[in-house]
Amino acid sequence: MVEWRVTDSPVPYPEAVAWMEARANAVADGAAAEAVWLLEHPPLYTAGTSARPEDLKAPDLFPVYPTRRGGQYTYHGPGQRVVYAVLDLNRRGRDVRAYVRALESWVIDTLAEFGVRGERRCGRVGVWVVRPEMAPNPDGTPREDKVAAIGVRVRRWVAFHGISINVDPDLSHYDGIVPCGIAGHGVTSLVDLGLPVSMADVDVALRQTFPASLAARQGAT
Repeated sequence: MVEWRVTDSPVPYPEAVAWMEARANAVADGAAAEAVWLLEHPPLYTAGTSARPEDLKAPDLFPVYPTRRGGQYTYHGPGQRVVYAVLDLNRRGRDVRAYVRALESWVIDTLAEFGVRGERRCGRVGVWVVRPEMAPNPDGTPREDKVAAIGVRVRRWVAFHGISINVDPDLSHYDGIVPCGIAGHGVTSLVDLGLPVSMADVDVALRQTFPASLAARQGAT
């Protein structure tokens, strides 16, 4: 059984990381159930293990937390649903790449609940949406904006960290970084796409799509 937790008030980033690390150890030891924690953070930036200093454009705008998850710089803040999944890959197949793909599938299935087509892009981690209503890129290709980020860490074959979906954050807060080290693309949210979606709506969709996109698909190549 997977324990689901929802916290309504913003959770400080160090507190969330400490909880994840303790829970991951307990899961690895067989002393606790797997867990999914739905929360928000106060405005902050995190620097993954591949973060490049030049991608932090405004170092004094918000607190910056180095983190040992994969990836580069990302933003967390109010209006963004952060999903921390502490899941045992010993039970799901020891395949980190397949696990990341399963997280992407979870996001894509969740977005589909609101009529949004989320897509993968080769070489660009996360989930993207095409914006045909926006001006095309200088090379004539359609504009694509990122709506969800993914970053994981695995220890003793227990995965933690997870995904973040932009519901209605202040998108200007992304201006202080190059999100995930990917320049030349924008960032969007469900509300920015014209959908009056609440955090509670997203939580319901996450619960409904979890079994299909992780329990069933995880381990596929």
